[in-house]
Amino acid sequence: MFFPKKFTVSYIKQAYQNGEFTPTELIEEIIKRSEKYSEYNVWIVKPSMELIKNYIANLPENAEDHPLWGIPFAIKDNIDLKDVPTTAACPEFSYVPKKSASVVQKLINAGAIPIGKTNLDQFATGLVGTRSPYGEVHNAHDEKMISGGSSSGSAVAVALGMAAFSLGTDTAGSGRVPAMLNTIVGYKPSLGAWSTDGVVPACASLDCVTVFANNLEDTQIVNKIVRGFDENCRWSKAIELKGKKLPEKIYLPKDEPIFFGAYSDNYRTKWNNAAERIKNLGIKIEYIDYDFFYAAAKILYEGAYVAERWLDLKEFVEKNPNKTFPVTEIILRSGAKESNTAAELFKNLHDLQNYRHKASILLKNSVMIMPTAGGSFTRDEVRENPIETNSMMGLYTNHCNLLNLSAIAIPENSTDKNLPFGITIFGLSDSENLVIEAADKFLDSEYIEFAVCGLHKKGYPLEYQLSELGAEFLRHDATAKKYKLFKLNTSPVKPGLIKSGGGESIEVDIYRISKKSFGIFSGSVLEPLVIGTVELADGSKAKGFLCEQYAVQNSEEITDKKKF
Repeated sequence: MFFPKKFTVSYIKQAYQNGEFTPTELIEEIIKRSEKYSEYNVWIVKPSMELIKNYIANLPENAEDHPLWGIPFAIKDNIDLKDVPTTAACPEFSYVPKKSASVVQKLINAGAIPIGKTNLDQFATGLVGTRSPYGEVHNAHDEKMISGGSSSGSAVAVALGMAAFSLGTDTAGSGRVPAMLNTIVGYKPSLGAWSTDGVVPACASLDCVTVFANNLEDTQIVNKIVRGFDENCRWSKAIELKGKKLPEKIYLPKDEPIFFGAYSDNYRTKWNNAAERIKNLGIKIEYIDYDFFYAAAKILYEGAYVAERWLDLKEFVEKNPNKTFPVTEIILRSGAKESNTAAELFKNLHDLQNYRHKASILLKNSVMIMPTAGGSFTRDEVRENPIETNSMMGLYTNHCNLLNLSAIAIPENSTDKNLPFGITIFGLSDSENLVIEAADKFLDSEYIEFAVCGLHKKGYPLEYQLSELGAEFLRHDATAKKYKLFKLNTSPVKPGLIKSGGGESIEVDIYRISKKSFGIFSGSVLEPLVIGTVELADGSKAKGFLCEQYAVQNSEEITDKKKF
């Protein structure tokens, strides 16, 4: 029985329809994976058949009427799941809810299967994923790096194939930073569009429930199911999700964003790559000063606004000395400073209203794009300097909910596992559709390098098949000295490239083609040719034509010519 490394809603649905596996078999695989990755500290309540079996047993018979039928999802452990403890990553705070959070119940009603509760920065206070007594959540790609917080476990569960999607929360960036660091998509709706009934508050007036998934499509399936006014949530709003529409304008920062940490050059390069792609989307670009967004962001922790965090947790912290994670308590108690007067709070609120007004004018029919984060840190670095490192991770996130913006964090390269980078697209609360369509267009522009050695080379008869799909010729190149070339007995005659010991370097042409177009092109490739990975002379790799071994048995070897 085959299971992919990562899950999407469409893949699971198709597998169910084809009889490839059942919901029970899928859950058994997820349980195995949770055991395999136990040292990653992803779960507070881990997947188990005892927890999940009743949800499987109660799946509706008519799957076609339930858009998430049999789809497994994870829940951040500050969001209630009926009869399962909610801890907010603080064991002494734990309680057992008598009902599920509104958004969780909507997903269950749509056929989704809750599989467990995920680890988080305690009380959703942090952007690093290390502030939990249940252990530091490891990055999905590199254990020494942070996973991002506070929705750390939810993001890593999706990235490691333990859930098709997961719920997180976002007050200052918790639904976006973990998406970037684990190469997934994180969607943060407008304030109030999703109910926060059944969610442990961080800053109640700014809190959002969010979703992580492996593609944009799945975040929007969830978005359409869970959004809507909820009379049980005092922060709920009826915010219409409008039809598909691209923004009239994209704003980019006039000055280079701040990049930080030991890997700042990596993130700068990837931002520049992303910025070039953004410029080529066919949407008007304008450059702006980011200063007022920085100023708005500072209000969250450097003003009286932080008192809201203290308001909701003051009673628990004071009645339970030394039970809160030390760095978390420092941040929470900062809300009790004598300087946090009513006059200071009103000053913050008036300043914030000024910034909101500016944003509403600037972003009308438009979106703004920034790095999701300007760098990252190792878990060791965060342990040594927990406050400053956490603050740096929020440079481009903290303003979002204060200004009542919607946002989506997407990867710069959806297959990147080496210090992955991402961008966040911001829009007004009533313009989620602009944010979603801009994200879709950017993701569609993602490209790969494709190596050809036959009739698709530049100037050859089949070059048009690539150019019609928007492929761009980049350069003439050559493979590593590991290949043999054959003249295949096909009509028309084609070259067959085989990786072989004692091979030579073969001349190839390199094209750049969008991943979407590449998928279309791959579907037209017929045997004995296949698409595989070709190693180039400089050690880099590209996708390219290879040949099945059987086809060269009676073919002429032309390796010595080094080209076709």
